[in-house]
Amino acid sequence: MRPRLFKVEGAGNDFLLGIGEWADRLAHDPKLVRRLCDRRLGVGADGAIALAAESGDRVRLVHRNADGGETGFCANGTRCAARAAVEVLGCEAQLVVETAWRPISAEVDGLQVTLDIPAPDEPPCHPEIAASDSMKDLQFVRVGVPHLVVSVADIAGLDLPAVGPPLRSHEALGPEGANVSFYETDSDGAVSLRTWERGVEGETLSCGSGMVAVALVVMAARDLRRLEVAPASGDRLTVEALGQPPRCPIRLTGPARFIAEIEPSEDFLRNL
Repeated sequence: MRPRLFKVEGAGNDFLLGIGEWADRLAHDPKLVRRLCDRRLGVGADGAIALAAESGDRVRLVHRNADGGETGFCANGTRCAARAAVEVLGCEAQLVVETAWRPISAEVDGLQVTLDIPAPDEPPCHPEIAASDSMKDLQFVRVGVPHLVVSVADIAGLDLPAVGPPLRSHEALGPEGANVSFYETDSDGAVSLRTWERGVEGETLSCGSGMVAVALVVMAARDLRRLEVAPASGDRLTVEALGQPPRCPIRLTGPARFIAEIEPSEDFLRNL
């Protein structure tokens, strides 16, 4: 497999995705990932994905955040990897993506990619965090990676750079902290959300595991089995409960797009 490097995005969550030698480099070189993901001095991305085929219906990925740190699971990255596996590696449309967390079943139908995500290991809990009156029902949920889910009344007016970092690193969440997903229920019953992500240390346009965490909390509270979730990118994704929320597997469906194939310049490569 010749080395190839792509820019991809899943519902606004953008990644550099490497095949062949590029996969090996992204998997093992955090400094390279930081350099490439830099939005001023590199290509720019929320993270990087190293992708390799195990067989015709199984692939393996390594995901790193923009800071170079390896993560256990990234739902949007896994959806992008599944589409790349089919369209670049020639894998079957129904396949399994091996992540650092668990194997994830995926189905690719053109632009739309569906993941069957295992149930959380533990039910949501309410950490001891004192929040402002505008923030309600704080719950901690682990979907491969930790999330703090927060209900707010005015998500558009939320000053995320002010409220996100203190919650992301709150001592009640343990030394690793958590991604923080703020959500509001729309008039049509869908849920809008914004996420402050670890490893990016900023707001991303979408967080797939955050959408799942929010959906588990909302579906359990409202006795639902299906929910539309709208991240900051403007896309709408569908979350379906495959059992009784919040302790059940989840089916997540949404878009995964190719942006460009990248050939870094000699000037750039010399500075790596």
